[in-house]
Amino acid sequence: MSHVLIVEDEAHLANGLRFNLEAEGHTVTVVRDGESALNLLLGESKRGRRENGMQEQFDAVVLDVMLPGKDGFAVAAQLRAAKNFVPVLMLTARGRPEDVLKGFASGADDYLPKPFELAILLARLQGLLRRRQWLRESQAEPATSKSSRDTTEYEVFSFNRRTIDFGKLELRVNGNTIHLTLMEAELLRHLIRNHGRVVSRKSILEQVWGLKEDTDTRAIDNFIVRLRRYIEDDPSHPGHLLTVRGVGYRFVAEPEESG
Repeated sequence: MSHVLIVEDEAHLANGLRFNLEAEGHTVTVVRDGESALNLLLGESKRGRRENGMQEQFDAVVLDVMLPGKDGFAVAAQLRAAKNFVPVLMLTARGRPEDVLKGFASGADDYLPKPFELAILLARLQGLLRRRQWLRESQAEPATSKSSRDTTEYEVFSFNRRTIDFGKLELRVNGNTIHLTLMEAELLRHLIRNHGRVVSRKSILEQVWGLKEDTDTRAIDNFIVRLRRYIEDDPSHPGHLLTVRGVGYRFVAEPEESG
């Protein structure tokens, strides 16, 4: 059973989400502000600690942007800075591209503009929970390392002096370890699985986000920009995550030689 934290100051919306999520079989905790959410997620209060002293375990967070005090962007950024990578579905009253970009830059795994259809929120949240469970199951199994010549399935993938550990959500580059969000890891997995082939934005929406409705694909572009900062020697001249103009992207394990 999944434990979901709802961070929402509008009581009617928070109560409605709690009712529907509990009806789906989830355990739900509701808080009204960002500081309370961080206290629970980072174990900074007695309420947020288990008897053994560890912070309370949540499987996903539904996080509103417009909160009293610390807003949702700040909450997500502080979580990631503290190396807490619980999946975050961000709710925003504005669907402007700059707000979406700011949400992803702060570490959100997905976003949903208000007002939203309940069925869409439940589907998005279930997708994050499902991926979280897959990662947990993979961590319980011995890691299988594959090279760039074998990209069928793997938990540890190495290429060009870089290593991605999908079970731990870690990218190791030049002796440094970068922690990935769930969505960053899933996008990398999808691109690597299709190594050398062009992957369309539509395919990414369906296979990574689990969406088929009309969705602004610029969010995907923003993810690619972030991933390039992680794995490219020069993000402005990428050698691994290549843009196929008007179509999508292509992953190349070994950088292509320039003329």
